[in-house]
Amino acid sequence: MPWNVAAKMGTWRGTGLPVQFVAEDADWSIRWDGEGIKSGLTHIAPDTLDLITQPHKIAHRVVHFGSQYQWETWSPFLSKTNRYAVSFFHGKPEDGGNAKLHINRFLKTTKLFSRVIVANQIVEQRLLSWNVDKEKIVRIPIGVDIGIFSIIGSEQKKKAREVLGIPQDAMVVGSFQKDGVGWGKGMIPKFIKGPDLFLAVIEQLARDYPVHVLLTGPARGYVIEGLRKLGIPYIHRYLEDQASLGDYYHALNLYLITSREEGGPKGLIESMASGVPVVSTSVGMAPDLIVDGVTGGLAASEDVEGLVDRARSILALDDSERALLVAKARDAVLPCDWKVVARRHWEEVYQPLLNEAA
Repeated sequence: MPWNVAAKMGTWRGTGLPVQFVAEDADWSIRWDGEGIKSGLTHIAPDTLDLITQPHKIAHRVVHFGSQYQWETWSPFLSKTNRYAVSFFHGKPEDGGNAKLHINRFLKTTKLFSRVIVANQIVEQRLLSWNVDKEKIVRIPIGVDIGIFSIIGSEQKKKAREVLGIPQDAMVVGSFQKDGVGWGKGMIPKFIKGPDLFLAVIEQLARDYPVHVLLTGPARGYVIEGLRKLGIPYIHRYLEDQASLGDYYHALNLYLITSREEGGPKGLIESMASGVPVVSTSVGMAPDLIVDGVTGGLAASEDVEGLVDRARSILALDDSERALLVAKARDAVLPCDWKVVARRHWEEVYQPLLNEAA
């Protein structure tokens, strides 16, 4: 039975809904997560969750921090009357000095939160190895709207390319992430996202195919400059509306993930839901969702040759083989639909914490 919000409202003092999701100010990934969960809860627990950016005045609530970085920043200033959940997406000490410092600080706060939500097996095992209480860890994938990101017909694909001005005979590779430092031009790369590896793979593929790169997201300057130097055509758009991404996926032949560390990424599940074959390093949710050669291509981190080989193998598929791969990929990603993901947050995180606090 869903927790009856109306019947329980008297338990909560102060203002605001029983569950508060702490999102970033920017219209970007963490905010999209909160909006996805909120939308998914509409039919099972309406008027339960709200998005906020300033959690320090919240009391007597369940408060879900959308990222571990926000939690680490705010944790010293929070009310002890709340129950806290934290999403921990990715990171390990080997990623560098800042990452090591952040993780050490995070691990000192584990007694303050009741649940830590991870999106993949890699991070789940990592937290267990750091002696985070097993009872606090909940593995729930990052969500995707399978209505917005869906498989379409060939005519619609042609239209998507026409709108973007991409030749119909181009081999279009997509990369829709933020891989530069800060929110400006992004000329300083975030090597954890593998923009250098992306360029190395594209360079090799362009020797055999009429490659055209489609980029979205902020701070892509390093990749854009690299593509210019290589003489590889590209289009870059910074979309303010996440729903617009659906049409961009439809223009692709392949989505390429070359990250050294990930929580998802969103591009993985959006591509698989959209019928776009994915080639990825073995990071984040990729090993959970991709069976190499069956639902996509999977290579070791920093294995440029492996990524190139898998991309070539997928591009060599005939129409029936490709259709089978994308159909299996779509099936594999259905458990990531926001309605499923939101219900899991409700049943495995919010409802138990609300009941504890009532």
